[in-house]
Amino acid sequence: MKKIVFISVLLFLAVNIEALTLQESIAKTLQNHPDIKVFLLKVQQAQKKVSATSSAYLPQINLQAHYDATRTYVFPQNGQFHTQDDSGWDAGAVVTQKIWDFGKTLELIDASKKDADIAKLSLQEAKAFMVYRVKVLYGTMVVQKEAIEVMQKDLEAKEAYYEQALALVKQGLKTNADATRFLSAVYAAKERLAGAKAAYKKAKNRLALYMDEPLDNNVELESDFLYTKPVTEGVEKIVLENNYQLKITKENIVKNSLVHKATRNSHYGSFDAIATYTHFDTLNTYDAKSAGVVLNIPLYSGGKISAEEQQARIATQMSKQQQASKRLEIQDELESLLVDIEHYNQTIEAKKAQYEAAKATKDVLDGRYKEGLGIYIEILDAQASMLAAKLGLLEAYYNRTTAIARIDYLKGKTE
Repeated sequence: MKKIVFISVLLFLAVNIEALTLQESIAKTLQNHPDIKVFLLKVQQAQKKVSATSSAYLPQINLQAHYDATRTYVFPQNGQFHTQDDSGWDAGAVVTQKIWDFGKTLELIDASKKDADIAKLSLQEAKAFMVYRVKVLYGTMVVQKEAIEVMQKDLEAKEAYYEQALALVKQGLKTNADATRFLSAVYAAKERLAGAKAAYKKAKNRLALYMDEPLDNNVELESDFLYTKPVTEGVEKIVLENNYQLKITKENIVKNSLVHKATRNSHYGSFDAIATYTHFDTLNTYDAKSAGVVLNIPLYSGGKISAEEQQARIATQMSKQQQASKRLEIQDELESLLVDIEHYNQTIEAKKAQYEAAKATKDVLDGRYKEGLGIYIEILDAQASMLAAKLGLLEAYYNRTTAIARIDYLKGKTE
């Protein structure tokens, strides 16, 4: 009966353990994080800017009204001019239609479309960076959870050594120094365990904030991705073709070039069709109509148009240099990450060998110590070597996973 109850409790706990995959963490973060929502709004804002710029080629209709409480009117009478003060008002409508401005508005429309494209790329860039941050947090949780298990076993082993030392002291095979030293090691192990639990809790709380969803302390995580070996062949080509920052700098060059052309075309002015209808109620009441074409050519604007053209030209040159600089920056970071991954691969193999050697040494020393032949320093050194190798192995796996996640970000991955 007790066995059945125990099994039932285990099944209940297993059903109620919350499982969280890496992909679920990413999906919920991209759905709920305010930074992503801001970039979504920026995309909408850029699209509205396209509509606003395009409206310059649509008819513009304005209503206007004018009232004078008193006004001096001049009129001829008998070959002479006479004046009369009176009130008066007029109201009417003006319709204007741009006919041609030598491509200025078309260039500005294309530039605003590039702004919209840049906003979309910035959204994808923000998603890729957010995915990178989630992978780092999730990896931290996985590593710290495994470190907690390792440190818990280390604590249990040192508590067992302490109990064993007390028994050997009673038998006269060991001195109180052995028991005291093992007790000190127990306290140090408890401190390390508390530190690992704190680091895990910090990462869990931060990921919960990103996801906008609370996480249970005993949440079940997937750890397979921590041990995935990276594929580095051809990665530079993939990064340079898909990196969102490089795509943004490329679009900026095109946009600034379009703005430069638009400001240059401002020198030529524009042809506009205009039609007006106005009703006057002054000394006389009458309607006035007009329809025609207007040519506006800016002959002199104090150097404003020329200065704006030069600003746009310089902005185009700057965007080209920024693209070259960003490319060098990404290549430098990528090469550094690839070197780090190679180093972490070597560290992983070394730590595995170190752990197996330390474990074999500890097994031998355990037997010697039980027979009263070994000393506590040997036992503690062997246990410390095992712990350092295991934690070092976890750290190497974490560092490699973080480097892979960073490369995925440079590739523009959003999942």
